[in-house]
Amino acid sequence: MLSRVITVSDRCAAGVREDRSGPALAEALEAAGYEVSLIVVPDGEESVRAALLEALDSGARLVITTGGTGVGPRDRTPEGTGPVLDRLLPGVVELLRGRGLEHSTHAALSRGLVGVVDATDGEGGALVANLPGSPKAVREGAEVLLPLVAHVLDQLAGGDH
Repeated sequence: MLSRVITVSDRCAAGVREDRSGPALAEALEAAGYEVSLIVVPDGEESVRAALLEALDSGARLVITTGGTGVGPRDRTPEGTGPVLDRLLPGVVELLRGRGLEHSTHAALSRGLVGVVDATDGEGGALVANLPGSPKAVREGAEVLLPLVAHVLDQLAGGDH
């Protein structure tokens, strides 16, 4: 299944800093059997929204962002993600935040969203998640998300509970 990892970082997009979280997340997804494409975009609401829409248009059924979930002036990943989602999955956000809090109180500051984009004409549907921008956080986030993906996508396609 096609998945997309979107690293959200001004410095990585400008080539000033190496992207380490995107490749760490891609590695976790590939190890779980997903076909992964990885892109880097600058921080900001519009760049995130455009990258998400492009990923969905390309057929990605699992789209995970890394970065831009904090409280910095340009951390606008949730604002770019919210309008793309049809329904939120707050319980998954709680799981992600809870896992992060086991390691750092800073996890409480993450504003990331998780939700679904509904299938159209019985086709597709996608799970979209925002993870923090550290390699450790994305690995922990993947551990939470991966066991849920197949069930969520099956439900989006009309599968039974």
